[in-house]
Amino acid sequence: MRKQLATLAALLLLTACTQDVPGPDPSAPSATPPSCPRDLDSSLSAWAVAGFSGSIAVSTGDTIDCLAAYGSADENTPNRIDTVFDIGSISKAVTAAAVLALADEGRLKLDDRAGDLLPELTGPVRAATVRQLLLHTSGLKGTHAGDTQPMTARQALTAIGRLETAAPPGVKYLYSNAGYTLLALIVEAVSGSGYRDYLASRVLRLPRGRTAGGFWNGQPAAPGPRAAGYRADGSRADGGRFAGPFWATEGNGGLAMTAGDLAAWTRALFTGRIVSAAATAAIATAGRPIDAHRGETPGWVAFDATRYGEPFLTAAGGGGDVGHNAVVVWLPRRQRVVAIMSNQLKISAEDLLRAVGPAIATGRPLPAPPAPAGAADPAAAVGAYRLSTGGSFEVGVRDGRLAVAAVGADAVTALFPPPPGVPASRLRAHEELVRRLLAGETREGRRERAAFEKGIGPIDRVTLAGTTAHEGEIRTYVSVVSRGKPVLGWYALNEEGGVEAAEVPADEPPTLRLLPSGDNRYRPDDPAGVGPAVSVRIADGLLTVYRPDGATTSARRAG
Repeated sequence: MRKQLATLAALLLLTACTQDVPGPDPSAPSATPPSCPRDLDSSLSAWAVAGFSGSIAVSTGDTIDCLAAYGSADENTPNRIDTVFDIGSISKAVTAAAVLALADEGRLKLDDRAGDLLPELTGPVRAATVRQLLLHTSGLKGTHAGDTQPMTARQALTAIGRLETAAPPGVKYLYSNAGYTLLALIVEAVSGSGYRDYLASRVLRLPRGRTAGGFWNGQPAAPGPRAAGYRADGSRADGGRFAGPFWATEGNGGLAMTAGDLAAWTRALFTGRIVSAAATAAIATAGRPIDAHRGETPGWVAFDATRYGEPFLTAAGGGGDVGHNAVVVWLPRRQRVVAIMSNQLKISAEDLLRAVGPAIATGRPLPAPPAPAGAADPAAAVGAYRLSTGGSFEVGVRDGRLAVAAVGADAVTALFPPPPGVPASRLRAHEELVRRLLAGETREGRRERAAFEKGIGPIDRVTLAGTTAHEGEIRTYVSVVSRGKPVLGWYALNEEGGVEAAEVPADEPPTLRLLPSGDNRYRPDDPAGVGPAVSVRIADGLLTVYRPDGATTSARRAG
């Protein structure tokens, strides 16, 4: 069934863990010597030892401050500075630039309506303007396809036309992958050369004639060696072998680059070398507030000075299905770009940015990752621990780490408390939206049930299995019984009940990897400090989870 790419809803709130991937020394840079100052390279190498695998590029003006790679591209090859990564939703920034380039050329206006530019488009989204699509205010609330669903342009146009809207265009901010695919369809129709050709020939062109990357699947492909992506369960992703057609992700994802190319393209964009000065100003100016500290711009999110001491713009993308993550930051006052890419999820690109971004942005020394935990044998803790309320913690060992899986809503609540700023009422509201979806009470819910029944089997019963705040989004896990067998999955919905991301069947229940910290206690294996604020003690047949608001104890199940 569908496994959809998760998108960034709030910057720098991601957390994930993964098994280690065998390969070269993770602290070793690429075969090409890094062009980083020695102290910065030493600090980044420490983060590589802690679990970061990927590439980083930092530039100020026309000067490259740091360009280096760390960790493993696959089981046998180190990452290099020319290693290519899937950039996920950062592709939206490129799509937005394509739209604004067409506006510069006089081929469309930002106040043109989608239905006028695409006469075959049906449904309420016909009334949305190009500007509203760029700022995620078209009202679209659903998804038109799963990421690896083969889909033609005509099929995408039909599917988007059938989507519901949560509000009239221009009224409500609601992040929409489908809206950016609709923009790509507009580029396809208006450019006269097609979406992919227009990007390659016009929008991805760098000064001096170079092209910044290409596509992860299909042609024109991003040139260079590719990093394999590793999912949260340690399995290897497909590596760009999807045969297409690609209109499930066209416009909202699908591009690939090196970190250096992403940094160079970002600088070219914001210094007026790709679109006009007026278009550059439109990209750099928040056109729609998201919350008190950030606002949406065409393809980017504009933040105030709270985080870095000056305003900045950012874009990010990636997900568990490809194992890649990418993030780029533009600091206009300093004319500085920070681009980070990763191919393992223990410390993703966004995790690393959260930990070291303020220091890189301001030129201070980087903070060090936490020191390794003390030695211990976690095998003695393996087993199932039952809560008095019915759920359980299933404890195993993976790559020398303790892995605690939460089974049941009560166990999930205990092991994954909501982070600061996310009230429990918001989690409960999300659960109600998921219940309505899988009960078929909405049009999208009826489609979801039909897709499940076609791919897996008839739905006999649905049980909510816990809700977490994970990777910048809220996920509700469900156990769906089909033909007498339970199928575990999760859904992330927007506030109007539209599916933003889903994984059915899920790779695993909500799981924490833990390291010993002394006195029979364990802490999350989370060097970037983005995971849940919990610790676990396992002794005398009891497993106790300690949270800021209290503790929950479970007893080992006999046998």
